[in-house]
Amino acid sequence: MYYQPTSVEEVREVLALARQQNKKVKVVGGGHSPSDIACTDGFMIHMGKMNRVLQVDKEKKQVTVEAGILLTDLHPQLDKHGLALSNLGAVSDVTAGGVIGSGTHNTGIKHGILATQVVALTLMTADGVILECSESSNAEVFQAARVHLGCLGVILTITLQCVPQFHLQETSFPSTLKEVLDNLDSHLKKSEYFRFLWFPHSENVSIIYQDHTNKSPSSAASWFWDYAIGFYLLEFLLWTSTFLPCLVGWINRFFFWLLFTRKKESSNLSHRVFTYECRFKQHVQDWAIPRENTKEALLELKAMLEAHPKVVAHYPVEVRFTRGDDILLSPCFQRDSCYMNIIMYRPYGKDVPRLDYWVAYETIMKKFGGRPHWAKAHNCTRKDFEKMYPAFPKFCAIREKLDPTGMFLNSYLEKVFY
Repeated sequence: MYYQPTSVEEVREVLALARQQNKKVKVVGGGHSPSDIACTDGFMIHMGKMNRVLQVDKEKKQVTVEAGILLTDLHPQLDKHGLALSNLGAVSDVTAGGVIGSGTHNTGIKHGILATQVVALTLMTADGVILECSESSNAEVFQAARVHLGCLGVILTITLQCVPQFHLQETSFPSTLKEVLDNLDSHLKKSEYFRFLWFPHSENVSIIYQDHTNKSPSSAASWFWDYAIGFYLLEFLLWTSTFLPCLVGWINRFFFWLLFTRKKESSNLSHRVFTYECRFKQHVQDWAIPRENTKEALLELKAMLEAHPKVVAHYPVEVRFTRGDDILLSPCFQRDSCYMNIIMYRPYGKDVPRLDYWVAYETIMKKFGGRPHWAKAHNCTRKDFEKMYPAFPKFCAIREKLDPTGMFLNSYLEKVFY
């Protein structure tokens, strides 16, 4: 059964019906997560009609929203009040509740995952009770619920800490893997939102700096280069490579030469720079490892591809950096982290062989203390998470207390907790 409640009372009624019929319940957000975290054969609640901005506190620079609001709808509301979120993921067609629940992140070693911007939230538990959570009220639940995995209850409202509206300048320029890894600390200090793209089967890297600016908006976008070449030609060549996998390395090097060898600059409002269009259907994995393991892990991934020429990897491997936090199931719990995102596209919807690449990548990530992104594909089980997360037992105890019958579990979460 599929429900779209419009009020808190309607959410309570759905949960009462689920208890009565002994049904599982899952809340779904924007449906962007390429994992089974929101799937269910019971009741599905879509919060899209509970999407209002409830309060803007200009003095504290805080906004309280209903959990079903899409970030893409929140941005113009914040613009009106001269406010912005200090960091965002690459996609804004996602709900506020889903963004925090899955541990969504961007980059910037001084910035945490998006959930670290949450200062309060309200949560309806399986028995219909509403908990108000913050650092001063239900603090332990708050510490768990900012990355909630959809298994603690229904998130109703979220209060986000904002900053004054700001513009960003994005500068991208070519480099090499050796240069960026040898000078990682320097790059992290030079740019507030630093990340880089490595092109597998090569030494090529594109470095991206994003920093505050007073410059007026400008764009380096071009339909011909971004779409005719960067989308249509690339998709055709990637499709061709499904018959001739040896082309992948050439494609990666060719597109670096074609699109990434010159310096580019653009500027705009922060949310327009942070977010970008994911044009292809794709398979992705994204793990967080301790920041200090970045160089070793990436070089091992490169060595694995060189040692196994039949294993091919699409570009880019996107490398981002995030500040540590104290959220129980945050992949950045108690450590500054490096996220290493790998990708395999599906040209024209066609599946591409990726299993060997996936397994080798996961093995390397585990070796270097990795934790998978909750919204992406992975093969971990409870035994893995017990090793990865010092606070895993604490989260489990909170979950069992809030949802003793397992109303909010599904097959994905059963692998996590059992």
